Formats: sequence, structure tokens, C-alpha cells
Amino acid sequence: MPLHIQRSRLLLTPFFPPKPKPYTTKPHPSNPLSSLLHLCKHPLHLQQIHARFILHGLHQNPSLSSTLIDTYANLGHLGTSQQVFRSVSDPNTPLYTSFLRCLYRCGEYEKTLLVFQEMVSKSIHPDECVYPFVLSSCSQLLDDVMGKMICGYLLKLGFDCNDFVGSDLAYYSNDDNEQGFRILNRMRLGRFDPDSVDLICMLRSSIDLNSLNAGRCAHSLVLVSSLWKDMAVSTALLTMYSKLGSIKDARLVFDKMPERDCFVWNLMISGYSRNGLQMEALQLLMGMVRSGVRADLCTAIPAISSIGGLKSLRWGQQMHAHVIRNGSDYQVSVYNSLIGMYCDCNSSETARRLFDLVTNKTVVSWSAMIKGYVNHDCFHDALALLTKMKLEGFRVDSVTVINILPACVNIGALEQVKNLHGYSIKCALDSFVSLNTALLISYAKCGCIEMARKLFDDEEVDNKDIITWNSMISAYSKHGDWFHCRELYSQMKQSKVKPDHVTFLGLLTSCVNSGFVEEGRECFKEMTETYFCQPNQEHYASMVDLLGRSGHVKEASELINTMPFKPDSRVWGPLLSACKMHNEPKLAELAAEKLMAMEPKNAGNYILISNIYAAAGKWDGVAKMRVFLRDRGLKKVPGCSWLEINGKVHEFRVADRSHLNSDDIYTTLENLELEIKDREKSSKRNQIVLLKEFSECKFV
Repeated sequence: MPLHIQRSRLLLTPFFPPKPKPYTTKPHPSNPLSSLLHLCKHPLHLQQIHARFILHGLHQNPSLSSTLIDTYANLGHLGTSQQVFRSVSDPNTPLYTSFLRCLYRCGEYEKTLLVFQEMVSKSIHPDECVYPFVLSSCSQLLDDVMGKMICGYLLKLGFDCNDFVGSDLAYYSNDDNEQGFRILNRMRLGRFDPDSVDLICMLRSSIDLNSLNAGRCAHSLVLVSSLWKDMAVSTALLTMYSKLGSIKDARLVFDKMPERDCFVWNLMISGYSRNGLQMEALQLLMGMVRSGVRADLCTAIPAISSIGGLKSLRWGQQMHAHVIRNGSDYQVSVYNSLIGMYCDCNSSETARRLFDLVTNKTVVSWSAMIKGYVNHDCFHDALALLTKMKLEGFRVDSVTVINILPACVNIGALEQVKNLHGYSIKCALDSFVSLNTALLISYAKCGCIEMARKLFDDEEVDNKDIITWNSMISAYSKHGDWFHCRELYSQMKQSKVKPDHVTFLGLLTSCVNSGFVEEGRECFKEMTETYFCQPNQEHYASMVDLLGRSGHVKEASELINTMPFKPDSRVWGPLLSACKMHNEPKLAELAAEKLMAMEPKNAGNYILISNIYAAAGKWDGVAKMRVFLRDRGLKKVPGCSWLEINGKVHEFRVADRSHLNSDDIYTTLENLELEIKDREKSSKRNQIVLLKEFSECKFV
């Protein structure tokens, strides 16, 4: 080893081990208690084991506490992780590392820096695993001062030679990464001689930091050190590019690999599937079979997912047969994937038959089948399956609750939503932000906007992500409450959450429902000019609807002509409705022509243009539309609404008399109609009397 490298590493020995090893949260084989913790998949089970640790005096064990911190954080209980960390009277470096890692992964960047400062102030020397999370936190917070201080501290120690930190310094240094490139040049000039273990550690660190630039820096070191032929290094490179979404780079690495085992093929297939390239994933699977590599369980699951994305039932059946032939059907996870795939391929009956055949069902099995029913509008079947799941002793998890909530909303079962909300609180599922957001949306759609707002306000400001803000804005939007939408939008900007396309769609929809034209124009302008969000079809449709309803039909038409892409039915539909409202027959014919070409089987378009022709006295056009409807056998689907009374859901359609109490219902409606007319007459009489009295008054 060159003398200057020896000196550099000797200087670091008081602070860091001479041969750094990557920090891992996996339990040590000889520690059965840590292994037990990693088997916990539910917070209640983990709390029970934690209580046992305290009873037996093991709560001060740094190794077990470190595993507890990681496990609680993985289950979404970062607050409990913090309590465990603070309960240890003498925390060591690995314990601090575990806690910093959890804070960073949960997006608590400010707390990451504060805990790091606390660690240094106690003269506890951080190891090589701490700095990537600290540097990345500085980058996320745009804290240049802290970032420069840490970078200078590391360079002063000569820590740029460390495999974990060198690539991160290259990415997080300022001045257009010049300092980082100098660090890498020093590595290339011989001050750092990485081996395969070093490079694999750097690549894993890049994944942890979600830094593609750091991964590419590590890739350059792989090429310079001529270790790209090493199977383990090439596999780590492939994993890094695949997980960070650079699928083209992953494919280049895959194609240049000297040998490919089943694990490598699975990585590439999973990468394609995860990035939405389903056809490429299946083509690669066929290439794998042709090359003579036997597919296994990890091949089947992403392939099944890709087939579900393509909605190809024929390929799904072939894959099902392939799974059985290769003996991969013993795993319940494969069955769960097949159930989801058949539901995606519009074959919920096959999915249910397969579900009933599974003897070792898991919560995922039930959740997949419930989700399939909900996606196919079989809401009552989904609720019946949920009841059966509870009767068979399965504990409903947060994912199942999220999957079943749309079924409750679509049949107007507010009581069911309340029951699920209560269940989530009882089982400590309300700590999941995604579940609270789903409950918020469900309450809002069921008309209970006050409860939705309470859920929103109960969530801590730091925990509110863009989805939570958008959900509440959209809820007020659908209720036509522009003022609350604007208030939330202002609060959202103050909380430093950047608005996105969904935010502006909610604001524009609120303007449409409230009839605020100028406010809608301002939102559309702010979207494009301030936040540089490119409007899509739905944004243009909202603007056309807003302008059309307010009588600015020509302006709406001009907006359509300036669209940077071809307008679809979502844009032409509101224009046609506006033409009917404001008697614009010529423009209506153009919009109707476009709509009938795009949706030739939508009876509603023909009926709408027929009504426009009738209002304009063009009876030839009316007759023509009726012939179209008759010859093509088109019928408009009648509207349907639900009402829940005392826990029972009642369904109503236009002119429907199938309800048992339909006579009483229609009698009540007639009485209400008569009462409304009487009040209108009374109001008119009062107005006449007031006008008469006013006219007889003499003013001095």
C-alpha cells in the first residue's frame, strides 16, 4: 500500500475503524432476540415484546435498542423510536446511527441535524455511516452553511478517502461540484484504492440516500478500478440503477455483465415492472427462459404484476400454468399476486375461485380480493368479504381499510366509514398518514366535511404531505367552498409545500362550482407563470367549464384553440353544455361533431345536441339525432343515488318505483312541491304589497 494512503488511514484510526463496514439493521445470527424483533409485522406485537425486554432489564442493551428503533420506524411509529432512543442512559455510536438513519428516512431532516449536533457535543465520534444522512439532510433543507461546515470537517480529517463519504461529498459539495470532482480525482490518482467491498458499500449508500449522482460517481470508480467484471459489483450496480429509476443505465449494465444468474435476471425484470415497463419485463422473461435459466418465485411475482398492468387475461392464464408447472404455487405470495392479476384483467370470478382455493390465506390475500371487488364496482361483495374476514379471525390492517373505504363511499354508507374510523383508532392504525388521508376523503365524499376537516387539523403540520393538503382542498372544492379552498392554499404555501397539478385542479374546480371567473383566471395564471406547471386536459376542461357557464363561450372556444395538445372529450363536453345553456348552435355543432367522433357510443352526447337543436327550432337535426340513437341501439344510462338511513342504504333511480315505500316517498315529494309553490306565491304577494306601499309613500 502506498505510504501516503497508510498515513491517511493512520490519521483516521482514533475516530473511525481502519476498514469500514456498512451499517446494517439485520440481526446478528447469534442474537435470537433481535431476530424475534424483525419478525414483528404489527405494532402491538412489537410493544408486547418491548414490554418483556423492560421486565427482564434488557431495555438498556444498545444492540436490542438499536433494533427496536429500526423496527418501530419501519412500522410507522417514529415517535416510539424516539422514546426508545431517549430511554437509553448511555447511547453509543451504533445507537445514534440507527436513530439518525430512521429520522432521515422519515423525512425529519431538521431533527437529523439536531441529533447529529447533540452526538458531536457529547464527544461521541460518528462513524462512516452517519455522514451520508447528515449531508443529504443539509441538501434537502438547502442549508449551505451547515453543509459547508460538515464538508470542511470531513476534508480536514481526510475522510474523503472513505468509501461511504467520498461519493456523497462529490454530490453535496457546492460550486458546481468542483470540490467533489477534486475529491474523486484524488481517489483516481491513488489516494484511495477501493476493492469490491468498498464499491458495493458506496452503491448501497447511494440507494439509501436516493442519490443517482452519487451512484454514478461510484460507477466511475468501478470502471477506473477495472472491477466491473466482478459479479458482485456488477449486481450492486444493476441494483442501484434499478432502484433509483434509471432503467436505461440498468439495462446497459445488464447487457455488459459477463454472466447472469437467476438473481440478476430477476433484478432486471423487477426493475422494468416497477418502472411501468410491463412489456419489456415480459420480453425479458422470455429471454430468460430461452437462455436456459430456470425462473423462481422472485421471477413470477413481478411478471404476474406486469401482466396485470397489461390487462392480458390470456398471458395471465399462461403465467398461472407456468407457475404451477415450475412448482412456485406453494407460496401464498404467488397466489396473492395471481388474485390481483385476475382482478386487473377483469376476471374477478376467476380471482374469487382462486381465492377460495387458498388454504393458508394471509391478510394480503383478503385485501387483494377486496380491492378487486371495489375496482369492479362490486361494493356489496367487498363489504361481505370484509365481514367474512373478521369472522374467520383475521385482523384488518391499514391497507385493507384503505381498500374498503371507496366501497363505503360509493354506496353512501357513512356509518361504515365511522365504524372503520373507530376500528383504526382502537387498533392504533391512525398513525398511518395514508389511512388518515383516505378517511378524510371518505368523510368528505359522504358529505361530512366537518369531520374531514377535524382529521386534517389533528394531523401535525410537519406530517402533512402534498396528498393531505390536496385531499382537503379537493374536499372543499367539491362542496363549492372557494373561501376555505383559498385559505388552505395560502396555508399550504406558508408551510413550504409546493402546489402541484392536483392542487390547482381542486382550486379551479372550486371556482367552477362557486362561479368565480376572475379567481379561476388568476389560479390558471399562477399555475403556469409562478409554479411552471403545465396544465393537462382536466385543467383546460375546468377553465372551459368555468368560462362557458359564465357566458364567455367565445373565450372558452379560443382557449381550446390555444391548447398545446389535442383536446379530448373532457374539454369538448363542457363547451357543448355551455352552448346549450347560452344558445350557441353553430359552436355546439362543432363541439358535438368532435364528441361524436371521440365517443360514438355515448348516448348523452346525442341527447344533448338533440336538445340544442330543439331549442333552436332545428327539428331536422332533432330527427337525425333520434335516428342515430335508434339505429345504433344507444340508451342513456339513468342517474342513480344512494341514501343511508339507520345504517341501511337505499338506492334510487329516475322515475323508479321499485322501492317498498315508493308510494309514501312520492306522496311526500308531492306535498313538499305544493308547499314550495305556496311559499313562492306567498312571497310574491308580499312583494306586491311592499311595492304598492312603497309607491304610495311620499318622501319629503
